[in-house]
Amino acid sequence: MSVTFAQGFTAAGVAAGISSIEGKKDLALVVNNGPLDAAAGVFTSNRFCAAPVQWSRVAVADGHIRAVILNSGGANACTGPKGYTQSEATAKTVAELVGADASNIAVCSTGLIGELLPLDHVLDGAKAAYLALGDDDAAGSDAAHAIMTTDTKPKTVSLEGSGYRVGGMVKGSGMIAPQLATMLCVITTDAVVSGGQLQAALTAGVDTSFNRIDVDGCMSTNDTVLLLASGASGVEPDADEFNGLVAKACASLARQIIGDGEGASHDIRITVTGATSEDAALACARAVASSNLLKCAISGNDPNWGRIVSSLGTVPAQVAPYDADNVTVDVNGVRICENGGAGRDRSEVDMTPREVHIDIDLGAGDAEATVWTDDLTHEYVHINADYES
Repeated sequence: MSVTFAQGFTAAGVAAGISSIEGKKDLALVVNNGPLDAAAGVFTSNRFCAAPVQWSRVAVADGHIRAVILNSGGANACTGPKGYTQSEATAKTVAELVGADASNIAVCSTGLIGELLPLDHVLDGAKAAYLALGDDDAAGSDAAHAIMTTDTKPKTVSLEGSGYRVGGMVKGSGMIAPQLATMLCVITTDAVVSGGQLQAALTAGVDTSFNRIDVDGCMSTNDTVLLLASGASGVEPDADEFNGLVAKACASLARQIIGDGEGASHDIRITVTGATSEDAALACARAVASSNLLKCAISGNDPNWGRIVSSLGTVPAQVAPYDADNVTVDVNGVRICENGGAGRDRSEVDMTPREVHIDIDLGAGDAEATVWTDDLTHEYVHINADYES
């Protein structure tokens, strides 16, 4: 059901001629028809953040967004004042269509960095999308397809609360690293919540989901996650239930990104336990997840524990105190590293499943954290070698 699962939202996805792929849907529009227009956002921390990020960060600051326009086929990043003017012009066009102020329109783009968008196509596409708006499954699906770049499939979520709903869509397949990923994400709810409540729920949900995935260690310039509330259900949700549902939606969408990692043949779950703090566990899990050597080994069905512990050892002792002689590593349930040395033979590990589970016990405390990543394959290199052509 995607973003149209929650009441009060309409969406569309159209082919606007932005993408180099003829006939591809490449522009999506999501409109909040109210009665509320509460919103929250989380954005990339990349210092070269794109013009749409600069625009949308300001737009959502007051806790209100009426509509979101998203395009694939061009990032509008590193395009200077002209790029920002394009985002502003796009927001103004959508504002006129939906009867809102441009300051209440979010703009999102994804694609090649360093080139301006074909603005006429974007503006004409916005008008076409407005005419195509719907609140059914097909409309939500069209929007989810329109934001895809190297994705092989749309990524959506729909969840039921106590009398209210949460829906959402995300794109992302490569250029994925902690502190968001190369994603555009819109999550919708028909619950009656304020912008402040939304921001708290979104920030917490993102921290344990999108901020804990890593396909290739590369941070994007365009990452945007928006949470919109229409209030159309009339239900004021229990805060804990609502926060949990937003976190669950984020987790589902983040996991779908890992499952569609560019060229990936394995999804890798790295769980670190026995840490002195969650931050320590997270630092260790991220160090392992960022190892290209390990990713290549997993691609070759090799549970090379040496590459795991060598990455683990790069985390400074002041960040994650532990004794290397107490560390154990299990891969798919087989303890191949015991007390910092060789355990059972790696040939005992079954590497045929799509999911690979790496469990690391530091033996230093009670805290834990989990990060998801992918392996690196020949196909990943091929996709990115040909990305601009």
